[in-house]
Amino acid sequence: MRALLPVLTVLAAIVALWYAGAVWMNSQWSYDQAARAGVEVSLTEVVAETMHQDRPVLPAPHQVLAGLWEGLFGQKITSKRSLVYHGWVTLEATLLGFVIGTGLGILLAVGIVHNRAMDLSVMPWAIASQTIPILAIAPMVIVVLASLGVTGLLPKSIISAYLSFFPVVVGMVKGLRSPDAMQLDLMRTYGAGAWPVFWKLRLPASMPFLFASLKVSAAASLVGAIVGELPAGAVAGLGARLLSGSYYGQTVQIWAALLAAAMLAAALVIAIGAIERVTLRRMGMAR
Repeated sequence: MRALLPVLTVLAAIVALWYAGAVWMNSQWSYDQAARAGVEVSLTEVVAETMHQDRPVLPAPHQVLAGLWEGLFGQKITSKRSLVYHGWVTLEATLLGFVIGTGLGILLAVGIVHNRAMDLSVMPWAIASQTIPILAIAPMVIVVLASLGVTGLLPKSIISAYLSFFPVVVGMVKGLRSPDAMQLDLMRTYGAGAWPVFWKLRLPASMPFLFASLKVSAAASLVGAIVGELPAGAVAGLGARLLSGSYYGQTVQIWAALLAAAMLAAALVIAIGAIERVTLRRMGMAR
């Protein structure tokens, strides 16, 4: 309980600021409505009104939670209004992009560590690729692949992989280079070649770095999948819920979709953390 106290304190502060922001940003509409009707309203009435507006500028926390509950449990999971349905569509692209990005990141990291030419050429390009805004790249990827007849899941997954591969490259390179000179010299005295050194020394040493980067990569992959849904005018996925909410001024829907995306990212990170604990325990690297 003592460990939870700081977290709960920060959470309470965020909720309090959120409610204050909702009152401040939504109050103008209440005052405007009262002015049109030619009546005066008290501050108490305005505060109460800002908590229950149909299309608030900033929804109150209880409105967002109600929208989230309705989207998750108030609809059939096959309904186009269900956040479970839309979350699954986004999750498919996220997982495929995560697998592609992770595989590419690991292969590039291995090449960078074992080949000086790749280290000098590929690594700078990998870093430079992340300076280009994903919102600029996503439409180009969608349009180019659509012209080739490739639509649906793959374009979103490629955008997702674009964001997810870089953390894996950086983390894996750091991990593969983490063995010190004494350990490498010891392997050489045993006559070990590049492959035994990689398999028995570099790869095990890189595991903590890899899992740390995978957690970042999973969240980035989800962001890429959602961004990939935006320029395609998708009708399914959390990105589609964000689009439809923005089109029709349904701010509660937008915030509920954002919270659903945050929950999905947290679930992915927790799952990777569980796999990490089991893997490192089996390797004798954690209790």
